[in-house]
Amino acid sequence: MLQPKKTKYRRMQKGKMKGNTKRGAEINFGSFAIKALEESWITGRQIEAARQAITRYMKREGQLWIRIFPDKPITKKPAEVRMGKGKGSPEYFVARVSPGRILFEADGVPVDIAREAMRLGAQKLPILTKFVIRRDYSEEI
Repeated sequence: MLQPKKTKYRRMQKGKMKGNTKRGAEINFGSFAIKALEESWITGRQIEAARQAITRYMKREGQLWIRIFPDKPITKKPAEVRMGKGKGSPEYFVARVSPGRILFEADGVPVDIAREAMRLGAQKLPILTKFVIRRDYSEEI
């Protein structure tokens, strides 16, 4: 599961997610990608489940890039604990995703295989996504 090796602070405030993404909206590494259409927190488990679904369908051919990383700790207090007594301890990590953010990129496989692999991976994520192809892509595989 993805999570940072070390963080400066154990706990983090919730924060707001408004507006479109400021960076990470272009395809940089592969020829195919899935792009987020709404904002959400995506957990490390969800990213890993999507990665496994994509690589299984591609039969480990080609290459896959994960463009998001869960670096925000989410805290939780134990069940049946009274109010007060401070913030809970970190339970898991999430990646903040805004609309327009590229989540996964792939290359080295035909378009139809990439489209289906990305569709299967997108099913594991809690947001609406869109399959995009690099602007200068041409089928030479």
